[in-house]
This record gives sequence, structure tokens and C-alpha cells, in this order.
Amino acid sequence: MAGPTESVVRDPGLALPPPAAAAGVVGWVRQSLFSSPLNAVLTFLALYVLYVALPPAIRWAFIDADWVGTTREACHREGACWVFIRVWFERLMYGLYPEAEIWRINVGYAVFVVAGALLFVPRFRWKPWVAAFLLVVYPVIAFLLFVGGTFTVSFVSLAVGLALVGGTVVRFWPAFREHAWSAGWRRAYPVFVGAAVAWLVLGDRLAGGAPMAVSVRPWPLVETRLWGGLFITLVIAAVGIVGSLPLGIFLALGRRSHMPVIRAICVAFIEVWRGVPLITVLFMASNMFPLFMPEGVNLDKLLRALLGVAIFASAYMAEVIRGGLQAIPKGQYEAAAALGLGYWRMTGLVVMPQALKIVIPGIVNNFIGLFKDTTLVLVIGLFDFLGMAQAASSDAHWIGFSMEGYVFTGFGFWIFCFGMSRYSQRLERRLHTGR
Repeated sequence: MAGPTESVVRDPGLALPPPAAAAGVVGWVRQSLFSSPLNAVLTFLALYVLYVALPPAIRWAFIDADWVGTTREACHREGACWVFIRVWFERLMYGLYPEAEIWRINVGYAVFVVAGALLFVPRFRWKPWVAAFLLVVYPVIAFLLFVGGTFTVSFVSLAVGLALVGGTVVRFWPAFREHAWSAGWRRAYPVFVGAAVAWLVLGDRLAGGAPMAVSVRPWPLVETRLWGGLFITLVIAAVGIVGSLPLGIFLALGRRSHMPVIRAICVAFIEVWRGVPLITVLFMASNMFPLFMPEGVNLDKLLRALLGVAIFASAYMAEVIRGGLQAIPKGQYEAAAALGLGYWRMTGLVVMPQALKIVIPGIVNNFIGLFKDTTLVLVIGLFDFLGMAQAASSDAHWIGFSMEGYVFTGFGFWIFCFGMSRYSQRLERRLHTGR
């Protein structure tokens, strides 16, 4: 029979709280900063470095900084001259994009932010539709907003395109309303919408032209040579990220294929592109790619850079995803085969979701590296965020203020990279299954 002391210890209702020295802030400090003599020495060394470096940095960036003014004379050079950033802020954000048309970029940003924010609402019922909008419809809207110009659409292609869109909504609305959004319909929905958008954009060429057409010019044309700043950095990064992930998945699957021809092609593609620096890829895309195009076909320089970045990033993405595929136990493949699933259904429903979950850190690491590598487009004449800061500091009226430009662009890159890192950690925690 248990004694009184033992019964008190075993009763969870009478459990005593942990000691104050082992919980809360004090416990965290003891375990994280002073858990051993070596950690204590490193902690005091880090505090000393902060004591030496942090006060001058704060004094330069905030206390002695100049914030008000519009000319160089407003800066006293005792601290940072944020007047330089204030004067060049619009160019740093949008490049040489016409000032009267900047609202188009802001509208594109707003639509993307609102639609993206809806995907983070836990119980939002329309997430599949919002995701399809971002993947299929939004690129067309962004293209029309950012580029503008005159578009000729025949009445035939317009009617067929609207009929396809309307038929898609009518076909899938009852299933979505009744929560019967099956896997087959989820796969078919982007195909329907993609066909509708493709017909609206390319309908005239696909149909060989139509006699009755209407020319639409919603906004003036803005050539891509005027794009720059943070705007073009986000465009290149977004296209590279969105394009490299699906292409990397297919390359990873092809490299593990049992068909020798497919495997050899994918291996050669991956190894060739991984063995070439990105700056070389950009040079080739800018200068050599037009030599392989038919006569009279001249792709825009920005489009060539986008293709080069996406292809280059897909080679690295393929190896990351291949590592996830190899980490899946063989029993998962055997179980899927025992259920009668074919190769593509087994890959899409069983294998690939688990592989992508495993390699989330590697995927996000590639995304962050790609986002920072966008600064290399400066070598082909595209002034990205950092390139525009360098151009601003080279202006005759603002020579000597490069430090402020580098600090500002560095902080901007850190915000985006840190945001991607934090979201990946949140996604890992949400998808964690205890394996």
C-alpha cells in the first residue's frame, strides 16, 4: 500500500510547479546563455561586441541622421542621409516607370496582396478559386496592367473565351457548393480556365484571324526597358519561383524514371545548368538566345532573362525534390501500388505530397537564394533594386551616399527573405506529422 508521500507525488492535481530557476525568463537564460562555462564566455563576448558596435550604429542611423530636405545641402554628414533615399524612393521602387502610370503597379500589388491574404484565412471556403485566380487569371491581369498598349481581339475569340469561362463556372459551381470538390475536378479546373484565358489571348492566331475585330487600348504602352527597382526584382523573383518549382518536379521525376532516354535527358539538363554560373546564363539569354530564334522573332530582353532564371533555378530545385523522393520509404510505393493506383496518381496523391513536405527547408532555401540572385540582372542592363541604388549613388548630385543606398536595399532584401523563412517554418509546424 502506498504511503502518504507517494500518493501526493502521484496525484497530478497536487503536482508542484517547477522551480523558478528552471522556468520562465530565468530558466531560459540559464539554459541558453549560461549552461556551461564556454557558453557563459561566449555570451559575455557577444554582449561586449554589441556594446561596442550597436551604439555607433544607432547614432549613425537614427540620432545623427538627416531626415528632412530635398537636396544634398540638407545632409550634414554626421549621420545617415536618409534624404537621399527620400528623393530617390520612387526610382528605387519603380525604376523609370512613368510617374503617371505608377498606379498600375500599385493596383497589381494590391490585387495580389488581397488575394494572397485570403489564402491564409483558416476557414475561408473559396480558397480553390482564389488559388486558381492567382495561378491562371492574375498573370494575365498583371501583364495587361504592367505592359499596357493596344490589344486586338476578334469578336469570335472574345465570344468563345467568355463561353469557356462561363461554362467552367457553371460546370464546377454545384460541386464546389456541395463540398464535392473531387481530385479529378481540381485537376480539370485549371485546364478549363487556362484554355479560356489562352483563347482570349491567342484566339486570333489560333483561329487564323477573324474579319470582325476590336482594338482595345486600356492604358499606354510601357516598355520593359523602363522597368526597374524593387518592381522588376519582384517580377523576376516571382516568375523564377513559380516557374522553377513545377519544372523542377518534372525534372526530378524524370531523373528517377526507369526509361533510359527520359532519365538521360533530365540528367544532362540538370548537370549542364547546374554547372554554369547564373551570370553566364544571363549573358547567353541576352546575347546568344536571339541567334537561335527564327528571322523576325525578337523576344524582349526581360522575357529572355525570365526564361534564363527560371530554367537555371529549376535545375537546383530538381535536386532538392529528388532528395525528398529518395527519402520516402519503399513501403509507401508498395502500399499505393497495392491499392491499384497508377504511376501518376501514386505520385500525385501519395509520394509527392510527402516528398515536398520533407524538403520544405531546401525549397525555401532555393527561393531565398533565387530572390537574392536577381541582382545579377544588372550585367545585362536591367536595373533591379540594388542596381537602381547604385545608379542613384552615382548621380553627380549625390556622389558619396552609397552607404545609405546599400543599407536601404539590404534591409529590403532582408524583409522579403526573412518573411519567406518564417512562413516556411510555420508551414513545417502545420504539416508536421510526428515522423
